Amino acid sequence: MSERGPATAPSHDSSPESPSAPTTAPLKAARRTSLLVTFVLGGLTALPPLSMDMYLPALPQVTDALHSPAATIQLTLTACLAGMALGQLVIGPMSDKWGRRRPLLVGMVVYVLATAICALAPTAELLISFRLLQGLAGAAGVVIARAVVRDLYDGDEMARFFSTLMLISGAAPIVAPLIGGQVLRFADWRGVFVVLTGVGTILTLMVWRGLGETLPPERRHTGGVGSALRTMRGLLGDRVFTGYTLTGGFAFAVLFSYISASPFVVQEIYGASPQTFSLLFGLNSVGLILVGQINGKLLVGRVRLDKVLAVGLAVVLSSAVSLLLMATGVFGEVGLVPIATALFVLMSAMGIVLPNTNAQALMRTPHAAGSASALLGTSSFLVGAIASPLVGIAGEDTAVPMALVQLVCAVLSATCFLALCRPWHKREAQTAPAPAGD
Repeated sequence: MSERGPATAPSHDSSPESPSAPTTAPLKAARRTSLLVTFVLGGLTALPPLSMDMYLPALPQVTDALHSPAATIQLTLTACLAGMALGQLVIGPMSDKWGRRRPLLVGMVVYVLATAICALAPTAELLISFRLLQGLAGAAGVVIARAVVRDLYDGDEMARFFSTLMLISGAAPIVAPLIGGQVLRFADWRGVFVVLTGVGTILTLMVWRGLGETLPPERRHTGGVGSALRTMRGLLGDRVFTGYTLTGGFAFAVLFSYISASPFVVQEIYGASPQTFSLLFGLNSVGLILVGQINGKLLVGRVRLDKVLAVGLAVVLSSAVSLLLMATGVFGEVGLVPIATALFVLMSAMGIVLPNTNAQALMRTPHAAGSASALLGTSSFLVGAIASPLVGIAGEDTAVPMALVQLVCAVLSATCFLALCRPWHKREAQTAPAPAGD
Protein backbone atom coordinates (compact mmCIF):
# COMPACT_ATOMS: atom_id res chain seq x y z
CA MET A 1 0.00 0.00 0.00
CA SER A 2 1.18 3.48 -0.74
CA GLU A 3 1.30 6.28 1.78
CA ARG A 4 2.07 9.34 -0.29
CA GLY A 5 0.51 10.81 -3.33
CA PRO A 6 1.91 13.64 -5.38
CA ALA A 7 4.02 16.08 -3.42
CA THR A 8 1.28 18.71 -3.29
CA ALA A 9 -0.60 19.14 -0.06
CA PRO A 10 -4.11 20.49 -0.07
CA SER A 11 -4.05 24.23 0.03
CA HIS A 12 -6.42 26.87 1.29
CA ASP A 13 -4.99 29.17 -1.36
CA SER A 14 -7.59 30.48 -3.78
CA SER A 15 -5.18 30.26 -6.69
CA PRO A 16 -6.82 28.62 -9.70
CA GLU A 17 -3.73 26.51 -10.20
CA SER A 18 -4.41 24.53 -7.02
CA PRO A 19 -6.24 21.42 -8.24
CA SER A 20 -7.45 20.34 -4.83
CA ALA A 21 -8.85 23.67 -3.74
CA PRO A 22 -12.47 24.41 -4.63
CA THR A 23 -12.00 27.66 -6.49
CA THR A 24 -14.73 27.87 -9.13
CA ALA A 25 -17.44 30.51 -8.92
CA PRO A 26 -20.23 27.99 -8.13
CA LEU A 27 -18.22 26.65 -5.18
CA LYS A 28 -17.64 30.13 -3.82
CA ALA A 29 -21.36 30.83 -4.16
CA ALA A 30 -22.12 27.57 -2.33
CA ARG A 31 -19.86 28.66 0.51
CA ARG A 32 -21.64 32.00 0.77
CA THR A 33 -24.91 30.13 1.33
CA SER A 34 -23.28 27.81 3.85
CA LEU A 35 -26.12 28.03 6.38
CA LEU A 36 -28.61 26.60 3.89
CA VAL A 37 -26.00 24.10 2.68
CA THR A 38 -25.42 23.04 6.29
CA PHE A 39 -29.13 22.38 6.81
CA VAL A 40 -29.43 20.47 3.53
CA LEU A 41 -26.34 18.31 4.14
CA GLY A 42 -27.27 17.80 7.78
CA GLY A 43 -30.73 16.64 6.74
CA LEU A 44 -29.26 14.22 4.21
CA THR A 45 -26.88 12.69 6.76
CA ALA A 46 -29.75 12.45 9.25
CA LEU A 47 -31.87 10.44 6.79
CA PRO A 48 -30.49 6.97 7.74
CA PRO A 49 -31.20 7.29 11.49
CA LEU A 50 -34.58 8.83 10.73
CA SER A 51 -35.45 5.95 8.39
CA MET A 52 -34.34 3.36 10.95
CA ASP A 53 -35.22 4.83 14.36
CA MET A 54 -38.63 6.36 13.61
CA TYR A 55 -39.78 2.89 12.63
CA LEU A 56 -38.59 1.08 15.77
CA PRO A 57 -41.59 1.85 18.03
CA ALA A 58 -43.92 0.50 15.32
CA LEU A 59 -42.36 -2.97 15.04
CA PRO A 60 -44.88 -4.76 17.30
CA GLN A 61 -47.77 -3.19 15.35
CA VAL A 62 -46.27 -4.26 12.02
CA THR A 63 -45.92 -7.83 13.31
CA ASP A 64 -49.61 -7.96 14.26
CA ALA A 65 -50.95 -6.08 11.25
CA LEU A 66 -49.13 -8.16 8.63
CA HIS A 67 -49.58 -11.46 10.54
CA SER A 68 -45.88 -12.26 10.30
CA PRO A 69 -43.39 -13.55 12.88
CA ALA A 70 -41.15 -11.01 14.58
CA ALA A 71 -38.07 -12.49 12.88
CA THR A 72 -39.58 -11.74 9.47
CA ILE A 73 -40.43 -8.17 10.40
CA GLN A 74 -36.89 -7.69 11.71
CA LEU A 75 -35.77 -8.26 8.12
CA THR A 76 -37.37 -4.90 7.24
CA LEU A 77 -34.63 -3.27 9.35
CA THR A 78 -31.91 -5.48 7.92
CA ALA A 79 -33.05 -4.77 4.36
CA CYS A 80 -32.96 -1.00 4.87
CA LEU A 81 -29.53 -1.16 6.51
CA ALA A 82 -28.12 -3.43 3.78
CA GLY A 83 -29.55 -1.14 1.11
CA MET A 84 -27.89 1.90 2.63
CA ALA A 85 -24.56 0.07 2.84
CA LEU A 86 -24.56 -1.31 -0.71
CA GLY A 87 -26.21 1.71 -2.32
CA GLN A 88 -23.27 3.87 -1.37
CA LEU A 89 -20.91 1.69 -3.42
CA VAL A 90 -22.99 2.40 -6.52
CA ILE A 91 -24.00 6.02 -6.00
CA GLY A 92 -20.62 7.30 -4.83
CA PRO A 93 -18.78 6.50 -8.10
CA MET A 94 -21.82 7.71 -10.09
CA SER A 95 -21.46 11.12 -8.45
CA ASP A 96 -17.78 11.25 -9.44
CA LYS A 97 -18.78 10.69 -13.07
CA TRP A 98 -22.00 12.72 -13.45
CA GLY A 99 -21.66 15.27 -10.67
CA ARG A 100 -23.36 15.43 -7.31
CA ARG A 101 -26.70 17.04 -8.13
CA ARG A 102 -28.29 14.64 -10.63
CA PRO A 103 -27.59 11.35 -8.78
CA LEU A 104 -28.71 12.98 -5.52
CA LEU A 105 -32.01 14.22 -6.95
CA VAL A 106 -32.73 10.87 -8.61
CA GLY A 107 -31.92 9.03 -5.39
CA MET A 108 -34.15 11.30 -3.33
CA VAL A 109 -37.09 10.94 -5.72
CA VAL A 110 -36.77 7.14 -5.62
CA TYR A 111 -36.50 7.28 -1.81
CA VAL A 112 -39.77 9.23 -1.61
CA LEU A 113 -41.59 6.82 -3.94
CA ALA A 114 -40.25 3.71 -2.15
CA THR A 115 -41.21 5.13 1.25
CA ALA A 116 -44.71 5.93 0.04
CA ILE A 117 -45.12 2.35 -1.22
CA CYS A 118 -43.91 1.06 2.17
CA ALA A 119 -46.85 2.92 3.73
CA LEU A 120 -49.20 0.96 1.47
CA ALA A 121 -47.49 -2.45 1.61
CA PRO A 122 -50.07 -5.23 2.15
CA THR A 123 -47.56 -7.99 2.96
CA ALA A 124 -44.31 -8.37 4.87
CA GLU A 125 -42.52 -9.54 1.72
CA LEU A 126 -43.46 -6.39 -0.18
CA LEU A 127 -42.49 -4.24 2.79
CA ILE A 128 -39.07 -5.91 2.97
CA SER A 129 -38.52 -5.39 -0.77
CA PHE A 130 -39.34 -1.68 -0.69
CA ARG A 131 -37.40 -1.14 2.53
CA LEU A 132 -34.40 -2.47 0.60
CA LEU A 133 -35.13 -0.01 -2.22
CA GLN A 134 -35.65 2.75 0.33
CA GLY A 135 -32.19 2.05 1.76
CA LEU A 136 -30.54 1.87 -1.66
CA ALA A 137 -32.02 5.22 -2.67
CA GLY A 138 -31.51 6.85 0.73
CA ALA A 139 -27.81 6.03 0.48
CA ALA A 140 -27.56 8.83 -2.11
CA GLY A 141 -28.12 11.42 0.59
CA VAL A 142 -25.45 10.34 3.03
CA VAL A 143 -22.73 9.40 0.49
CA ILE A 144 -23.14 12.51 -1.66
CA ALA A 145 -23.38 14.78 1.39
CA ARG A 146 -19.85 13.71 2.43
CA ALA A 147 -18.60 14.16 -1.14
CA VAL A 148 -20.09 17.68 -1.30
CA VAL A 149 -18.30 18.59 1.92
CA ARG A 150 -15.05 17.41 0.30
CA ASP A 151 -15.81 19.51 -2.78
CA LEU A 152 -16.45 22.66 -0.77
CA TYR A 153 -13.94 22.43 2.05
CA ASP A 154 -10.40 21.31 2.71
CA GLY A 155 -8.10 20.64 5.65
CA ASP A 156 -9.19 22.04 9.01
CA GLU A 157 -12.25 23.70 7.43
CA MET A 158 -13.54 20.29 6.40
CA ALA A 159 -13.06 18.86 9.90
CA ARG A 160 -14.92 21.86 11.36
CA PHE A 161 -17.80 21.39 8.92
CA PHE A 162 -18.13 17.70 9.75
CA SER A 163 -18.35 18.65 13.43
CA THR A 164 -21.03 21.24 12.60
CA LEU A 165 -23.06 18.61 10.74
CA MET A 166 -23.24 16.64 13.98
CA LEU A 167 -25.55 19.31 15.39
CA ILE A 168 -28.19 18.07 12.95
CA SER A 169 -27.28 14.46 12.23
CA GLY A 170 -26.46 13.80 15.91
CA ALA A 171 -29.90 15.01 16.97
CA ALA A 172 -31.66 12.56 14.63
CA PRO A 173 -31.29 9.47 16.89
CA ILE A 174 -32.77 11.52 19.75
CA VAL A 175 -35.71 12.93 17.85
CA ALA A 176 -36.58 9.97 15.59
CA PRO A 177 -37.97 7.52 18.21
CA LEU A 178 -39.88 10.37 19.87
CA ILE A 179 -41.47 11.35 16.56
CA GLY A 180 -42.28 7.72 15.81
CA GLY A 181 -43.89 7.28 19.21
CA GLN A 182 -45.98 10.42 18.79
CA VAL A 183 -47.11 9.37 15.30
CA LEU A 184 -48.34 6.07 16.74
CA ARG A 185 -50.61 8.00 19.11
CA PHE A 186 -52.61 9.31 16.16
CA ALA A 187 -52.04 6.71 13.42
CA ASP A 188 -50.96 3.13 12.91
CA TRP A 189 -47.51 2.02 11.71
CA ARG A 190 -48.26 3.19 8.17
CA GLY A 191 -48.35 6.74 9.48
CA VAL A 192 -44.62 6.51 10.25
CA PHE A 193 -43.89 5.96 6.56
CA VAL A 194 -46.25 8.77 5.62
CA VAL A 195 -44.21 11.13 7.81
CA LEU A 196 -40.94 9.79 6.32
CA THR A 197 -42.39 10.39 2.85
CA GLY A 198 -43.04 14.00 3.85
CA VAL A 199 -39.52 14.39 5.24
CA GLY A 200 -38.04 12.96 2.05
CA THR A 201 -40.16 15.27 -0.09
CA ILE A 202 -39.05 18.36 1.85
CA LEU A 203 -35.39 17.33 1.59
CA THR A 204 -35.77 16.72 -2.14
CA LEU A 205 -37.18 20.23 -2.61
CA MET A 206 -34.40 21.71 -0.48
CA VAL A 207 -31.78 19.95 -2.60
CA TRP A 208 -33.46 21.10 -5.82
CA ARG A 209 -33.73 24.73 -4.71
CA GLY A 210 -30.74 25.17 -2.41
CA LEU A 211 -27.87 22.89 -3.41
CA GLY A 212 -26.08 23.61 -6.67
CA GLU A 213 -23.57 21.40 -8.43
CA THR A 214 -20.27 21.28 -6.51
CA LEU A 215 -18.18 19.07 -8.81
CA PRO A 216 -17.02 20.99 -11.92
CA PRO A 217 -16.99 19.04 -15.22
CA GLU A 218 -13.20 19.17 -15.45
CA ARG A 219 -12.88 17.25 -12.18
CA ARG A 220 -15.29 14.45 -13.10
CA HIS A 221 -14.31 10.92 -14.07
CA THR A 222 -15.02 9.84 -17.61
CA GLY A 223 -14.70 6.05 -17.36
CA GLY A 224 -17.31 3.38 -16.80
CA VAL A 225 -17.63 0.56 -14.30
CA GLY A 226 -14.04 -0.55 -14.85
CA SER A 227 -12.78 2.93 -14.08
CA ALA A 228 -14.88 3.10 -10.90
CA LEU A 229 -13.48 -0.24 -9.73
CA ARG A 230 -9.93 0.90 -10.48
CA THR A 231 -10.57 4.08 -8.52
CA MET A 232 -11.80 2.15 -5.49
CA ARG A 233 -8.91 -0.28 -5.75
CA GLY A 234 -6.53 2.67 -5.88
CA LEU A 235 -8.13 4.20 -2.80
CA LEU A 236 -7.90 0.95 -0.87
CA GLY A 237 -4.30 0.64 -2.02
CA ASP A 238 -3.49 3.85 -0.18
CA ARG A 239 -2.49 2.64 3.26
CA VAL A 240 -3.35 5.84 5.10
CA PHE A 241 -6.81 6.21 3.53
CA THR A 242 -7.57 2.57 4.32
CA GLY A 243 -6.34 3.12 7.87
CA TYR A 244 -8.68 6.02 8.51
CA THR A 245 -11.55 4.14 6.84
CA LEU A 246 -11.08 1.09 9.08
CA THR A 247 -10.51 3.26 12.15
CA GLY A 248 -13.82 5.00 11.57
CA GLY A 249 -15.59 1.76 10.62
CA PHE A 250 -14.65 -0.08 13.82
CA ALA A 251 -15.46 3.03 15.88
CA PHE A 252 -18.87 3.10 14.22
CA ALA A 253 -19.29 -0.56 15.23
CA VAL A 254 -18.80 0.51 18.87
CA LEU A 255 -21.63 2.99 18.34
CA PHE A 256 -23.88 0.40 16.65
CA SER A 257 -23.25 -2.04 19.51
CA TYR A 258 -24.42 0.59 21.97
CA ILE A 259 -27.58 1.36 19.96
CA SER A 260 -28.45 -2.34 19.63
CA ALA A 261 -27.80 -3.39 23.21
CA SER A 262 -28.46 -0.34 25.40
CA PRO A 263 -32.28 -0.67 25.55
CA PHE A 264 -31.92 -4.21 26.92
CA VAL A 265 -28.90 -3.53 29.15
CA VAL A 266 -30.19 -0.33 30.72
CA GLN A 267 -33.80 -1.46 31.21
CA GLU A 268 -33.74 -5.23 31.70
CA ILE A 269 -30.43 -5.71 33.53
CA TYR A 270 -30.07 -2.43 35.44
CA GLY A 271 -33.76 -1.80 36.03
CA ALA A 272 -34.29 1.58 34.37
CA SER A 273 -37.76 2.56 33.27
CA PRO A 274 -38.46 3.32 29.60
CA GLN A 275 -38.57 7.02 30.51
CA THR A 276 -35.19 6.83 32.25
CA PHE A 277 -33.73 4.98 29.29
CA SER A 278 -35.04 7.64 26.90
CA LEU A 279 -33.48 10.35 29.09
CA LEU A 280 -30.11 8.59 29.21
CA PHE A 281 -30.18 7.90 25.46
CA GLY A 282 -30.88 11.57 24.84
CA LEU A 283 -28.12 12.72 27.21
CA ASN A 284 -25.60 10.47 25.47
CA SER A 285 -26.55 11.91 22.10
CA VAL A 286 -26.26 15.44 23.49
CA GLY A 287 -22.79 14.56 24.79
CA LEU A 288 -21.77 13.38 21.31
CA ILE A 289 -23.06 16.62 19.77
CA LEU A 290 -21.40 18.89 22.35
CA VAL A 291 -18.01 17.19 22.07
CA GLY A 292 -18.34 17.37 18.29
CA GLN A 293 -18.78 21.15 18.60
CA ILE A 294 -15.79 21.43 20.95
CA ASN A 295 -13.80 19.50 18.36
CA GLY A 296 -14.86 21.81 15.53
CA LYS A 297 -14.80 25.15 17.32
CA LEU A 298 -11.87 24.80 19.74
CA LEU A 299 -9.56 21.94 18.75
CA VAL A 300 -9.46 21.90 14.95
CA GLY A 301 -6.83 24.34 13.71
CA ARG A 302 -5.14 24.54 17.11
CA VAL A 303 -4.20 20.91 17.63
CA ARG A 304 -3.08 18.45 14.95
CA LEU A 305 -6.04 16.30 13.91
CA ASP A 306 -4.16 13.04 14.51
CA LYS A 307 -3.47 14.06 18.12
CA VAL A 308 -7.13 14.89 18.70
CA LEU A 309 -8.16 11.59 17.11
CA ALA A 310 -5.67 9.68 19.27
CA VAL A 311 -7.14 11.20 22.44
CA GLY A 312 -10.67 10.33 21.30
CA LEU A 313 -9.71 6.73 20.61
CA ALA A 314 -7.97 6.48 23.98
CA VAL A 315 -11.13 7.68 25.75
CA VAL A 316 -13.29 5.19 23.81
CA LEU A 317 -10.87 2.37 24.65
CA SER A 318 -10.74 3.31 28.35
CA SER A 319 -14.53 3.50 28.56
CA ALA A 320 -14.90 0.10 26.89
CA VAL A 321 -12.43 -1.44 29.35
CA SER A 322 -14.34 0.09 32.27
CA LEU A 323 -17.64 -1.25 30.97
CA LEU A 324 -16.24 -4.76 30.59
CA LEU A 325 -14.75 -4.73 34.10
CA MET A 326 -18.06 -3.59 35.57
CA ALA A 327 -20.07 -6.10 33.54
CA THR A 328 -17.86 -9.01 34.62
CA GLY A 329 -18.18 -8.06 38.30
CA VAL A 330 -14.57 -7.06 38.93
CA PHE A 331 -15.82 -4.11 40.99
CA GLY A 332 -18.61 -6.13 42.57
CA GLU A 333 -22.25 -5.31 42.00
CA VAL A 334 -22.55 -1.97 40.26
CA GLY A 335 -25.72 -0.01 39.69
CA LEU A 336 -27.05 1.96 36.79
CA VAL A 337 -25.13 5.17 37.51
CA PRO A 338 -21.58 3.81 36.86
CA ILE A 339 -22.73 1.99 33.72
CA ALA A 340 -24.57 5.05 32.43
CA THR A 341 -21.54 7.24 33.16
CA ALA A 342 -19.18 4.99 31.20
CA LEU A 343 -21.62 4.87 28.27
CA PHE A 344 -21.92 8.67 28.34
CA VAL A 345 -18.14 9.13 28.20
CA LEU A 346 -17.82 6.56 25.41
CA MET A 347 -20.58 8.12 23.33
CA SER A 348 -19.26 11.64 23.85
CA ALA A 349 -15.83 10.64 22.59
CA MET A 350 -17.45 9.64 19.30
CA GLY A 351 -17.91 13.37 18.71
CA ILE A 352 -14.14 13.51 18.20
CA VAL A 353 -13.50 10.17 16.51
CA LEU A 354 -16.14 10.08 13.77
CA PRO A 355 -15.78 13.57 12.20
CA ASN A 356 -11.98 13.44 12.31
CA THR A 357 -11.67 10.02 10.68
CA ASN A 358 -14.00 11.18 7.88
CA ALA A 359 -12.07 14.42 7.42
CA GLN A 360 -8.65 12.77 7.45
CA ALA A 361 -9.69 10.13 4.93
CA LEU A 362 -11.38 12.58 2.56
CA MET A 363 -8.42 14.99 2.68
CA ARG A 364 -6.52 12.43 0.67
CA THR A 365 -9.13 12.03 -2.06
CA PRO A 366 -9.93 15.29 -3.88
CA HIS A 367 -9.87 13.34 -7.16
CA ALA A 368 -12.49 10.76 -6.08
CA ALA A 369 -14.53 12.14 -3.19
CA GLY A 370 -17.67 10.20 -4.19
CA SER A 371 -15.93 6.83 -4.33
CA ALA A 372 -14.05 7.59 -1.11
CA SER A 373 -17.29 8.58 0.62
CA ALA A 374 -18.88 5.34 -0.60
CA LEU A 375 -16.08 3.24 0.90
CA LEU A 376 -16.27 5.16 4.18
CA GLY A 377 -20.03 4.73 4.48
CA THR A 378 -20.23 1.13 3.32
CA SER A 379 -17.45 -0.03 5.64
CA SER A 380 -19.13 1.66 8.61
CA PHE A 381 -22.56 0.19 7.91
CA LEU A 382 -21.28 -3.30 7.17
CA VAL A 383 -18.97 -3.54 10.19
CA GLY A 384 -21.72 -2.10 12.38
CA ALA A 385 -24.28 -4.54 11.00
CA ILE A 386 -21.94 -7.47 11.73
CA ALA A 387 -21.17 -6.27 15.26
CA SER A 388 -24.74 -5.46 16.30
CA PRO A 389 -26.16 -9.04 16.51
CA LEU A 390 -23.19 -10.18 18.61
CA VAL A 391 -24.23 -8.06 21.60
CA GLY A 392 -27.03 -10.49 22.50
CA ILE A 393 -25.15 -13.71 21.88
CA ALA A 394 -25.00 -14.74 25.57
CA GLY A 395 -28.67 -14.26 26.37
CA GLU A 396 -30.61 -11.71 28.39
CA ASP A 397 -28.91 -11.83 31.80
CA THR A 398 -25.58 -10.14 31.20
CA ALA A 399 -24.07 -6.98 29.71
CA VAL A 400 -20.77 -8.74 29.02
CA PRO A 401 -21.41 -9.30 25.26
CA MET A 402 -22.07 -5.59 24.66
CA ALA A 403 -18.98 -4.54 26.60
CA LEU A 404 -16.83 -7.23 24.98
CA VAL A 405 -17.91 -6.33 21.43
CA GLN A 406 -17.28 -2.66 22.16
CA LEU A 407 -13.84 -3.38 23.56
CA VAL A 408 -12.82 -5.60 20.63
CA CYS A 409 -14.00 -3.02 18.11
CA ALA A 410 -12.28 -0.21 20.02
CA VAL A 411 -9.01 -2.17 20.05
CA LEU A 412 -9.30 -2.88 16.32
CA SER A 413 -10.02 0.81 15.64
CA ALA A 414 -6.98 1.95 17.62
CA THR A 415 -4.80 -0.76 16.04
CA CYS A 416 -5.75 0.33 12.51
CA PHE A 417 -5.01 3.94 13.42
CA LEU A 418 -1.56 3.14 14.78
CA ALA A 419 -0.53 0.46 12.28
CA LEU A 420 -1.86 2.00 9.06
CA CYS A 421 -2.17 5.75 9.64
CA ARG A 422 1.08 5.95 11.66
CA PRO A 423 0.15 9.27 13.24
CA TRP A 424 3.69 9.93 14.52
CA HIS A 425 4.76 10.50 10.88
CA LYS A 426 4.18 13.99 9.50
CA ARG A 427 2.89 13.43 6.01
CA GLU A 428 4.04 16.03 3.52
CA ALA A 429 1.38 15.04 1.02
CA GLN A 430 -2.22 14.61 2.06
CA THR A 431 -3.59 13.25 -1.19
CA ALA A 432 -3.68 9.68 -2.41
CA PRO A 433 -2.51 9.18 -5.99
CA ALA A 434 -5.22 9.40 -8.64
CA PRO A 435 -5.75 6.31 -10.76
CA ALA A 436 -4.19 6.35 -14.17
CA GLY A 437 -6.45 7.47 -16.96
CA ASP A 438 -8.74 9.68 -14.86
